[in-house]
Amino acid sequence: MARTLMREESVIEKTMKAARSEQEFQNILRRLGLALDASQIGVWEHDTQKDEVVWDLQMHRIYATGKTQKRVKAEVWMNAIHPDDFAQAQADFDRAIAAKDVYSSEYRIILPDGEIRYLRSRAYCFEEDGNITLIGAEWDVTADVLLNRELRRQTAIAEARAVALEASTRRIEYAAEHDYLTGLPNRRFFDRRLAELAEDPGLEKLAILHIGLDRFKQINDTAGHAIGDDVLKSCAKRIEEGMPKNAFIARVSGDEFAVLIANFTSLDDLKNRAERLAQQLKQSVWHNDEVLRTGGSIGVAAASGRNIAGLLAQSDIALHRAKKLGRGRVEVYSALLKAQLSNEQRVGRQFAHGLEKGEFIPYYQAQVDARTRRIVGMEVLARWCHPKRGLLLPGEFIKVAGSLGRLDDLDAAILKAALKDRQSWIKQGVHVPRIAVNVSAARLSDPLLIDELQHLHVQPDMLAFELLETIFLDDTEDEVFSNVAGLKAMGIDVEIDDFGSGHASIIGLVKLKPRRMKIDRQLVMPTTTSREQKRLLRSIIDIAKALNIEVIAEGVETLEHAKLLTRLGCDILQGYAIAYPVPAADMLARLTQDQQLDLVAQN
Repeated sequence: MARTLMREESVIEKTMKAARSEQEFQNILRRLGLALDASQIGVWEHDTQKDEVVWDLQMHRIYATGKTQKRVKAEVWMNAIHPDDFAQAQADFDRAIAAKDVYSSEYRIILPDGEIRYLRSRAYCFEEDGNITLIGAEWDVTADVLLNRELRRQTAIAEARAVALEASTRRIEYAAEHDYLTGLPNRRFFDRRLAELAEDPGLEKLAILHIGLDRFKQINDTAGHAIGDDVLKSCAKRIEEGMPKNAFIARVSGDEFAVLIANFTSLDDLKNRAERLAQQLKQSVWHNDEVLRTGGSIGVAAASGRNIAGLLAQSDIALHRAKKLGRGRVEVYSALLKAQLSNEQRVGRQFAHGLEKGEFIPYYQAQVDARTRRIVGMEVLARWCHPKRGLLLPGEFIKVAGSLGRLDDLDAAILKAALKDRQSWIKQGVHVPRIAVNVSAARLSDPLLIDELQHLHVQPDMLAFELLETIFLDDTEDEVFSNVAGLKAMGIDVEIDDFGSGHASIIGLVKLKPRRMKIDRQLVMPTTTSREQKRLLRSIIDIAKALNIEVIAEGVETLEHAKLLTRLGCDILQGYAIAYPVPAADMLARLTQDQQLDLVAQN
């Protein structure tokens, strides 16, 4: 009895354990199903012998069959695969079967509504009784594929943008350091290169050729900027061809270039090279049947070791000197050149200060009628009462005034002083003849000239403006002729100074119609000894008479000169044989004396 009871209890216990195991197994299956359902992974089994596939419900969802049966034909899978991916998917499947190994493949499928999805499939092969079965899983990776594709696209875009940005940066950096027109390095690049050379321990010596184009502004203004650009490009090419390969060439300003030559052979070689380049830079530009010529002036500066800090300034000083002494020149910087420039700058400062302090005064040289020898006019000449150097003649300061651009200011100051003297003389009861004053090109081009003269209350026939023959005549700006017409309208005579120095033409005289012209002293002085000069002077006088222009002969040094010039037909005489330039007080005394003599003669 007891044994029977024990056996029954043992059976019950085993039954209960089996029930618990089954329950646990079902729980595991349920959890697995939930996990698969949540992950949207489909499970399949493919019997290769029957060519039949067992799909779970998720597989039907993935392929959107709209069905639920477990067993489906293999052709359902095959027909759903994208045609472009079918061969690879089939090859992956066949390879796994042949190797009895893991199956792995990725492909696209086309759903019944035409939508394309990307799938990933994994499976293991099992062989039982000679029959191969694959059990695997499949899941939709469309989101991952599209995301990766977008990431690759964005990466490609980012890389392309990075490449474009790098190229753009290079272009910007290049543009920032190069001249857009000639392609040469610009001033910024030049300064950087000069600074780099200053720190280069291998640098033994360095030279700068500072090149300034001559008459470039005239070409730009006359022929236009397009022609000017062509000239610049041509000059840049000629400079490159004329310099050694190791030279660093830059366009440092509108019409200036600079060349760095490291470890050059010798200063003589540099100068010779610069002189050849100056010849190569000479160009002729045709514009409206007119030849416009340009060239280059060059300043050379050289230094050894690291003493190159002021090299550019030195080459600029040399260039300034080359332009000042004449176009197409080469000047080499030296201590003497620096001293000359320093002296000019000092004189320039003194000139500007003297102009402000009224140190410039008028001197007067009488002009007499060639026949009566009575004073009919006087030329006003500028003198500088220098506080330390005494009375200075124009040769000491005219060039300085021109380089400072102050000639027009000097003209205006002398004119005002002369008008003040004239007013003083008139108040003392003296008759004052015509006063002739020099006028510079800058003054004559000033659009405010006529207004300024009107404010000075200039009366008719009291003034004459002497215009240097070198100012114009044949090629003059409209403003100049407008001012000349304004002068004539105010009763101010126009005279040509230094006629015969080789700049004016008969056409220019006809165009200007001056009241008088003053024959240059270089033509007057040889007349007593040269028949040719006498004939030439007579011809000039005849031309003037034909144009109804009075003739003034300057440089009359002797009484013989005076007699001869009178016989040749000169109207007015001026020179040391007639009178020396004198200050206002002495001129007043001379006018007073002549007036008293006239009164005595009349009585």
